[in-house]
Amino acid sequence: MLLGIVLALLAGGGVAVLAERFGPMAPQRVALGTLVLAALLLAGADAPGVAAAWGPEWIHGEAYRWIPRFGIALLLGIDGLGLVLVALTLLLGGVAVLASWTEVESRPGLFHGHLLWTLAGAVGVFCALDLFAFFVFWEVMLVPMYFLIAGWGHEDRSRAAMKFFLFTQVGGLLMLLAIVGLVWLHRDATGALSFSFFALQGAATGSPWAPWLLAGFLVAFLVKLPAVPLHSWLPDAHTQAPTAGSVVLAGVLLKTGGYGLVRFAEPLFPEAARALALPVLAVGAASVLYGGLLAFSQRDFKRVVAYSSIGHMGFVVLGVFAFDAVARQGAIVQMVAHGLSSGALFLLAGAVQHRLHTRDLDALGGLWDRAPRMGAFALFFLAAALGLPGLGNFVGEFLVLLGSFRTQPVAAVLAALGLVISALYALRLLRRAFHGPAGPALATAPVPDLDRRELLALGVLAAGLLWLGLQPQFVLDLLGPATPVPLAGPAP
Repeated sequence: MLLGIVLALLAGGGVAVLAERFGPMAPQRVALGTLVLAALLLAGADAPGVAAAWGPEWIHGEAYRWIPRFGIALLLGIDGLGLVLVALTLLLGGVAVLASWTEVESRPGLFHGHLLWTLAGAVGVFCALDLFAFFVFWEVMLVPMYFLIAGWGHEDRSRAAMKFFLFTQVGGLLMLLAIVGLVWLHRDATGALSFSFFALQGAATGSPWAPWLLAGFLVAFLVKLPAVPLHSWLPDAHTQAPTAGSVVLAGVLLKTGGYGLVRFAEPLFPEAARALALPVLAVGAASVLYGGLLAFSQRDFKRVVAYSSIGHMGFVVLGVFAFDAVARQGAIVQMVAHGLSSGALFLLAGAVQHRLHTRDLDALGGLWDRAPRMGAFALFFLAAALGLPGLGNFVGEFLVLLGSFRTQPVAAVLAALGLVISALYALRLLRRAFHGPAGPALATAPVPDLDRRELLALGVLAAGLLWLGLQPQFVLDLLGPATPVPLAGPAP
């Protein structure tokens, strides 16, 4: 089933490219149909398969021979963490297709092909349990995203796409070196070559190389989150990307970094992770504060949301390296909630730019009077971003702060200040874009309100945030077995 999802997305991308000759809307329909098929395959992944031997927390697993001479196999599996993130990927993929339905006028087939290929790489990342396969999928999702930004982005798209590619590629290469080093440590100890996640657990225990190998993984994951000071590619990439690209970048690709921290950092390097906990926690707290402050100072709608993402993902770093089960569950909930809320805010930013050809907050104002449905959704999703109780973001941030306060109170207090800053930039964005007198951009152009397609996409995301905020227990039950850190396991 899991390999079937990846293959369906890869094949669907190829069909979308060819479908362009049958009409300008054919690629969109193919892309949407492919995502529905992938969702049905995910729903059918309830038989344990080879995961029956891995442990009760694993829902489904598959193993295929690939390069046995070097101990490389196509090992795919999902637990509650993987299931939640694959479902989020497919949902936001559908939202991205709806966002690009009429926005992409040039080569829509190739655009939706690259979109589906990016999603295929992300699904592979969330399922791969062979570290070589994980690296391959990690690289697969970078190339089509580069072309999405460079081919369909805005005025400075080439520079932003290259910056995105270079940052993530350097991080990926460091991770590859760390993977090879870990495999050789395992070979020296056992005499067998293996890239299996299960075989490599504990391979670095007691080794003086463990902190350096962990650092290779951390750089790759913190670049993708991104965390300060490895974040500078993100605002440019978001600003220049098309709307669908921003939705997938914020909602899916950033989550691969958080997933890597949860899945690989502490399980593969338990001693080194705890030894490096304090500097990594400092990076997380700095990201929360820095991202919020920079978001408050921006004049571009997209850049406000982009910098806010740095702050929100800082909570993920804090939740993982607090070494507390509650904080770790909160980090995963935060990833899901941020994917929904940031995807919606980028969709709204794209809707504003598509109508008014600007994202400059100084040129906006008074949008609520012209487009009340757009204003109402903006209020809802900005309230989610600032952590309003009853919505998913509040649950994630509250659990992170609750759990991390027991083990790392200083980092938790510093991160809590980010909640105040998030309220400031969210209310500032709402006031400048949607209230007050009409700005210059509104004086020269009509502002159609959200259409049915946009209402459907935003309505689904709003419903997801409400459900996650009011009924989080379903997700927490899924995540419980996937976050086996003891409740009283403070890092040094």
